[in-house]
Amino acid sequence: MTEHELQKLLNSLSLEEKAFQLSQVPGPFYVKDAQIAGTEVENDLTDLELAMMGSTLYVYGPDEMHAVQEKCIADHPHHIPMMFMMDVIHGYRTVFPIPLAMGASFDPDGAETMMQVSAAESSSEGIHVAFSPMLDLVRDPRWGRVMESTGEDPYLNSVLGQAMVRGLQGDGRVSSCIKHYAAYGAPEGGRDYQNSELSEHTLREYYLPAYRAAVEAGADMVMSSFQTLNGLPSAANPWLLKDILRGEWGFKGVIITDWAAIAEMVKHGICADLKEAALTAFLAGVDIDMCSMAYHRYLPELVREGKISEADLDRSVLRVLTLKNKLGLFENPYKDANKETAKELILCAEHRSAARKAVSETLVLLKNSKNSAAVSNDTLLSQKNSSNNASDALLPLKKDRSIALIGPYVNCEELYSAWAPNGRNEDTVTVQAAAEELEQEGYKLTYSRGCRLETRADLLAKSRESSILQLRCGTFPDAAPDESELAKKADAIQAAWEADTVVLFLGEHRSVSGEGASRANITLPENQLDLLRSIYEVNQNIVTVVFSGRPLDLREVCRFSKSVVMAWLPGTEGGHGIMDVLTGKENFSGRLPMSIPVSVGQIPVFYNQLSTGRPKDPVKDDPNYCSAYLDTPNRPLFPFGYGLSYSRFSISQVQLSANEVENCREDLLQACAEVLNTSDRAGVLTVQLYIRDDTASLARPVKELKGFQRISLAPGEKKTVKFNITPAMLSYTGKDNKRIVEPGTFTVWIGEDSETQNQAAFTLK
Repeated sequence: MTEHELQKLLNSLSLEEKAFQLSQVPGPFYVKDAQIAGTEVENDLTDLELAMMGSTLYVYGPDEMHAVQEKCIADHPHHIPMMFMMDVIHGYRTVFPIPLAMGASFDPDGAETMMQVSAAESSSEGIHVAFSPMLDLVRDPRWGRVMESTGEDPYLNSVLGQAMVRGLQGDGRVSSCIKHYAAYGAPEGGRDYQNSELSEHTLREYYLPAYRAAVEAGADMVMSSFQTLNGLPSAANPWLLKDILRGEWGFKGVIITDWAAIAEMVKHGICADLKEAALTAFLAGVDIDMCSMAYHRYLPELVREGKISEADLDRSVLRVLTLKNKLGLFENPYKDANKETAKELILCAEHRSAARKAVSETLVLLKNSKNSAAVSNDTLLSQKNSSNNASDALLPLKKDRSIALIGPYVNCEELYSAWAPNGRNEDTVTVQAAAEELEQEGYKLTYSRGCRLETRADLLAKSRESSILQLRCGTFPDAAPDESELAKKADAIQAAWEADTVVLFLGEHRSVSGEGASRANITLPENQLDLLRSIYEVNQNIVTVVFSGRPLDLREVCRFSKSVVMAWLPGTEGGHGIMDVLTGKENFSGRLPMSIPVSVGQIPVFYNQLSTGRPKDPVKDDPNYCSAYLDTPNRPLFPFGYGLSYSRFSISQVQLSANEVENCREDLLQACAEVLNTSDRAGVLTVQLYIRDDTASLARPVKELKGFQRISLAPGEKKTVKFNITPAMLSYTGKDNKRIVEPGTFTVWIGEDSETQNQAAFTLK
């Protein structure tokens, strides 16, 4: 349609028809089996009202989508098509590693590929809008939805967020909806849905940049978060939605709430009833009401009462109609939904290959030493240039050694997250399935489960058993031993005794991270730690592969394991990707997108913190009269950006093209360093650039990531990495909450992780 035709259509709509365009209802209203876990909405709508809805979510599949769209268009007075939306977080049917793992890749091209595959598969099944990417900065791994984020760093989140938007929208198949605007990833206590309390400076400096970057990449939609931010729900916050998003950033697209966010304003206590909530949200700038049943019920009435102008209503409706037009729905309301196309695309060899490659790029090798070691940051971090490539290190696995693969994740099909709604067990390549393929190559492998994998239900049951009353009284029933579990453990211990090397596959169940899955304790389940300890008694050659949706407390894992790998939740091709790297067919290249704490008591622990007036001396390590704990280190167990490889690298001293520069051009100077592969193994290294403003009007972080490059190096090969430093990289949010660049001294680091000490300095005049 032309703009004139869209305006003509808008003018022909009644108030009620306009309000319905701004309303969304869930899939079960149209398709009985289109269930959305944990959500129930009473359906009191007529067939005509359902036909007039502007959009729905979680209706997918060519047949289902065609049937619903056809009926709604036929019944609609103006035959306006609906939009079909869905959470497409880390793949559709071909499920990639979770976004946190994609953060570990430090690979924008890989993130873009993931979303290209997602767009191709989901659009073939009728999806028009993907609620993705999730760009909430996260510093607290207790929060369940950390798995949807790409980590703790604003710059990394921004770069990967832009790549994901490009991947989804690049060929026009699917519109991207960035979420959750704003600061949903900073709930108090790490408890989902809880208030986020952040100053405007903190918001602008750390939490808003990734959303803005995705808007600048052209995202078609933005989803407002449903928690309160400084006591006010984002869907009721005109400063966020109008002043910043539309005013400062120039966003022209559609703003949609998260699930039932308008109705939740009543529960938050800022609105007396649903009608007042509808008025509040609309005046704040919300275009589409997701499943609160507020807009279609009350917007016409509010216009007639003069509380909302019809001109403002028309602007929101026109945004929705414009997006439908951009997607081509007026010409082809079924768009790309096609049974034959879906069969051809979904889980095709090309998509599986891309997912397998993504797994190998996202695994992070935390430890690969000759000996089990007590937890010490200095001991573990020193491996980067020494024992990680020792000839007798356990990884890569060797054909001349018998290997026992043990643990609840050995033959587990649930390698995808709770936010992979179309992931299917039968599509997943398990570790055992991939390992059995290797037996033909001469690997001597045995398999044992060892213990059960505890689920969300198990944690909830323990929580109920540990009620406040029981905790106060100290009365707990003795648990009877589970004979079947004892048998599994005995079988695993026997397998470990007979093997040269043990590879333990441990971790959280997929249901233990995700929405509503906050945890106060972030250790592995006790039955898995018990298995680890028991196996250590009979065989100390242990590799532990950890599956998780969040950083965990890994002290015991590191203590009893010679090698430790973070596998995250790797998705459909998890088994293949993991065994590719464990056997050395592929090399480790992943780097931590979030710091791994020593203990939960350190949280939040992140690399780009502010220094205090009494900082802890990292050399003397004296905890007296400084900002430090008495009973645990300040530093994380493993820092942001950290990761080992089968290769070894050296990075030369940082060289700057100038020691003094004037702030008068886009490229101020260049920082460079030579990277040498000192090993006999080709590898990929993510070289990271950090900068600190040494003296500023406000206290600045000890260092901030400002650039990175993934480079491939053959054995003995040397490459020079160059970073152009621009004024934008030196800017920050000043006292008046505006971006400023101040003259002074800046320190530049180039290294392998956030704890690098390879630095140089320059002065900006």
